[in-house]
Amino acid sequence: MTLLKLCVLTPNQIVWDSEVEQIILSTSSGQIGILPNHIPIATALDIGILRLNSNGQWFSIALMGGVARIANNAITILVKDAKVR
Repeated sequence: MTLLKLCVLTPNQIVWDSEVEQIILSTSSGQIGILPNHIPIATALDIGILRLNSNGQWFSIALMGGVARIANNAITILVKDAKVR
């Protein structure tokens, strides 16, 4: 099974750095779901909840706005602040 490499970074810490099965992001255009082999995109993120599925379990991370880059099954999210819930 192909997985996504997710890295969530703030200026002060690495919030999440591991493989996930899928994510749901709150962008400035609305929510988007990302699965493996998604087309490359870069998008602005609103303040909202990142939902991610890792090993069949759902997790939530509160994001305080930022940007996301998706390419080659790697997702890099840069935000002002984030908290795992």
